[in-house]
Amino acid sequence: MTLPQAAETSASSAALSCSGLTRTFATPTGGLDILRGVNLSTYSAQVVAILGPSGSGKSTLLHLLGGLDRPSAGEIYWGGRRIDALPQRVLARERATRLGLVFQQHYLLEDLSVLENVTLPGRIRGRPDAARGEELLARVGLSKRATFLPKRLSGGERQRVAVARSLYSRPQVVLADEPTGSLDRSSAVGVYALLAQLAREEGSAVVMVTHDEGLVGDVDARYALSGGVLVPA
Repeated sequence: MTLPQAAETSASSAALSCSGLTRTFATPTGGLDILRGVNLSTYSAQVVAILGPSGSGKSTLLHLLGGLDRPSAGEIYWGGRRIDALPQRVLARERATRLGLVFQQHYLLEDLSVLENVTLPGRIRGRPDAARGEELLARVGLSKRATFLPKRLSGGERQRVAVARSLYSRPQVVLADEPTGSLDRSSAVGVYALLAQLAREEGSAVVMVTHDEGLVGDVDARYALSGGVLVPA
């Protein structure tokens, strides 16, 4: 199923959308256009894959969509709210409640237990919900690891903890940047399937960038970055 482009639908109905998104970097020889007018919309419980080789701009796009970088031009909306021009403090608060993030590296805190890592978003806000963390650990099959430190886990288990953490705040959108890139094939397939299943169950949209087409056969939409523009794949 191909999702509608942002220009064809109301941004207010999308979990995340962007329109005319451009990112240009300054170089000694002039501006380098990495993204050239990207349009995208994604909706609750849908999984979108963005494919492309290393250097095609996939991570740049995800950083823009997550408010981790500012576009050179264009607009970004989270649940109907435009966020690309928000002050950093406001943006950080919105990101903490609206988005979940999963990266190639798990970024677990080594001196916190598995459960404490999952509930970290709540701990930062001063309201950790252990029951929510335990629920998510059960759903990723790691209930018996709740008190472990991350060093006692395998690579696949650590990334499953990262998936659970990304869903802790019941985000509208989960952004995943090569979330299985550091795993062996079997673990990669398992982690991807788990992320897609749980996000759909939670009603979160997923935007995942990857170079591995073999992982994304059952997504709702597939795009490729070609010449800085997003095209159906």
